[in-house]
Amino acid sequence: MTDEPDDIVDVFDEAEPDAVGVPTASAPDRSEHSATTGEGSAGAPGSERSEPQAISDEPDASEASLEEQIDSEIVQLATERDQFKDIAQRLQADFENYRKRVLKQQDEIVERATEGLVGDLLPVLDACDAAAQHGDEAAGPIAKALVDVLEKQGLVKLAPEGEAFDPNLHEAVAHEPGDGESVVVEVLRPGYVWKGRVLRPAMVRVRG
Repeated sequence: MTDEPDDIVDVFDEAEPDAVGVPTASAPDRSEHSATTGEGSAGAPGSERSEPQAISDEPDASEASLEEQIDSEIVQLATERDQFKDIAQRLQADFENYRKRVLKQQDEIVERATEGLVGDLLPVLDACDAAAQHGDEAAGPIAKALVDVLEKQGLVKLAPEGEAFDPNLHEAVAHEPGDGESVVVEVLRPGYVWKGRVLRPAMVRVRG
């Protein structure tokens, strides 16, 4: 009975760990783990250090391109400014010409209207002259006052008796033979000129 414990110890000492069914944990493969995780000497953080960039004295290409773009925009803005200035000057000149043309047209319209009014008054003057020639003493001063007012506005009375005949101002209704150039010998009806324009030529008798 005293020898049994020694035998039991020998049996357990000689037995392998796997023989009794106890699994053994194998050591992890560090190389495989480092390859998958990226750790280790090659993949460890901070293992690779970036080299400092060299400082260059030459201007950066982007800065030079930006300066060229700014210069180009300045030139373009200056060109557009000159174009707008030229357009404004032309518009101002056109407007000034238009204003002068409108004022001239307005003056012409007023003159034509006044000329038409004066033309309508000519038969009144003829009636006053005829009344004065027939001895109506009141008609003479009226005709003279009306003519004086109109003459101040530009009316000119044509009474060319004794003057050379001018077909632009005179209308010859009778002609007598004579020597030399044609001369007005009698005014049958006076003519009138309004501001350089002939309202009515003088009706005359011509000799020569």
